[in-house]
Amino acid sequence: MTVTVLLFASYADAIGQREIPLDLPNGSTVGEAVRRIREMAGATQLPAAPLVAVNEEYARADRALAAGDEMAIIPPVAGG
Repeated sequence: MTVTVLLFASYADAIGQREIPLDLPNGSTVGEAVRRIREMAGATQLPAAPLVAVNEEYARADRALAAGDEMAIIPPVAGG
């Protein structure tokens, strides 16, 4: 199955892409997808457990993904 991973700000800059089509085995979880992204060149800034949303809803690492899902990895935001 393929999911679309969206990256923002420093994560997109580090990996060099804002959108990644990610092929995963059926039944894969958010945590497994994050591990696959962390294996990419430049992904050292990505924490082991980043804030993630699937289809615009926050998701835990054990959430199962489905073909066509959109998974956003959200960097920390500072305000002031």
